[in-house]
Amino acid sequence: MVRKSVILSALVALAAVSTAALVGCSESGKDATASSNPTPSTRAAATKTDSVADAEHAHKPGEHGGIIVEIGRDNYHAEAVFEKGGLLRLYTLGKDEAKIQEVESQTLTGYVKPESGTEAISFVFRPVPQPGDADGKTSQFVAKLPKELAGKRLEVTIPSIRIGGERFRLGFKSVSASHDEDPLDKVSGQEEQQLYLTPGGKYTEADIQANGKLTASQRFKGVMSSHDMKPKSGDKICPVTRTKANPSFTWIVGGKTYEFCCPPCIDEFVKTAKEHPEEIKEPGRYIKR
Repeated sequence: MVRKSVILSALVALAAVSTAALVGCSESGKDATASSNPTPSTRAAATKTDSVADAEHAHKPGEHGGIIVEIGRDNYHAEAVFEKGGLLRLYTLGKDEAKIQEVESQTLTGYVKPESGTEAISFVFRPVPQPGDADGKTSQFVAKLPKELAGKRLEVTIPSIRIGGERFRLGFKSVSASHDEDPLDKVSGQEEQQLYLTPGGKYTEADIQANGKLTASQRFKGVMSSHDMKPKSGDKICPVTRTKANPSFTWIVGGKTYEFCCPPCIDEFVKTAKEHPEEIKEPGRYIKR
């Protein structure tokens, strides 16, 4: 629907291949030997690992605005950050998500596919140590996603990462909605003023007045956002990300009140209302069915 995507530093959103999207968690397999001869309990764990729709843990948003992912049974964590241009960073964290976890310097193989897709493409994470990491250790990995997948909602799996002499599996979803390929930066400055304080399409002068002649960043300054990637049937959903809407983030467009998950989504929705008004639905249409 929407033609451009929101960068998911704020959002994405967002969940492990072993869990739900956004702030999901993953069960981990220990090693290739165990997975090749699965016991009933191993098979059950693998089923949970591979299920994207599994239960969530209430992790806080990452320090870098990314998705917090559980590694093992909450033994470790990682923060996945999707950046503009298809760059993907993975920060390794301890059991306490506020603590950096150095791991063995290693090259990681990842597999990525569009959400609900069947064919995955392999790509590589390179170790990029942060200042203070010990020799032979790293707390950051960086990868370049395949160009053809840029801006799409993705599922990422990393079959093996070594931490403390053990091997774990993890995975997660991006929190970007199904937009076109060119991601939209958070607008600011004069561009933001122009977006919010000039009418166009379905965004009228009356809307500008009703919204207090403010931009979204001005109205919601200091208000924390979070992303619930598993809205229940009947919940209001963000028109941009389809995550659960937050009643703290409302905006009037076309004389009607819409709810969003965070201010960057309001940026994109207002832009769509001005440039592609035919794509804007009634507020009642943004409900989880």
